[in-house]
Amino acid sequence: MSDFKKYQCRECEHIYDEAKGDPDRGIAPGTPWSEIPDDWSCPICGAPKDFFQLME
Repeated sequence: MSDFKKYQCRECEHIYDEAKGDPDRGIAPGTPWSEIPDDWSCPICGAPKDFFQLME
């Protein structure tokens, strides 16, 4: 079982998966949410990081 978490954008429902990261925007696979810069935004709709919520 993986310890990686997923976070979903409340604006467009895009999912940030810690296991996959966001390599197109310089976030390596395996990067935990806590290490994502505060100025990072949703790659789909541009919503700020605080628009994402942890998926249970």
